[in-house]
Amino acid sequence: MSKTASAEALRDHLAYTTWASRRLVDAAAQLSQEELTRDFQTADHSILGTLVHVFAADRIWLARVFGNPVTAFITDADYSMQVLQTEWPALLDRWKDWAQGLTDESVGSMVSYDRLGTTYHHPIWHVVLHVVNHGTHHRGQVSGFLRMMGHTPPPLDLTAYYREQG
Repeated sequence: MSKTASAEALRDHLAYTTWASRRLVDAAAQLSQEELTRDFQTADHSILGTLVHVFAADRIWLARVFGNPVTAFITDADYSMQVLQTEWPALLDRWKDWAQGLTDESVGSMVSYDRLGTTYHHPIWHVVLHVVNHGTHHRGQVSGFLRMMGHTPPPLDLTAYYREQG
């Protein structure tokens, strides 16, 4: 038996990741530049770097589901709260618009892309759940960074999202 996720569940998870990312960007927007760029000795170094990493990954994966070539992962211009506050929500809206066309049958369709000379193939539902899970992982890091600096991060749990949605 093949396992899969329903189109509606994928749309719901994308709505969740949009909600959580926007909440965390709003919290980060309250920080000083020094706090945003404080180096926590992680792969993406800082709150800003980690949020930019998630934004860039969301952008690359959307390009992949559309079959568009990816030219760069992160650009210098991405390291801006202005970008995270304007371009990331617009990107997440494009994810939402794309997901409106999903059906329970189409979620098994394959997404193919090249990375470092290797071609990969994943069903759409794997890609969507990866995008959401990747964002959750890194939002958790940012929440920890906020706590280390004495700030209280916004609640980002899936249950908090469901409670807020009613």
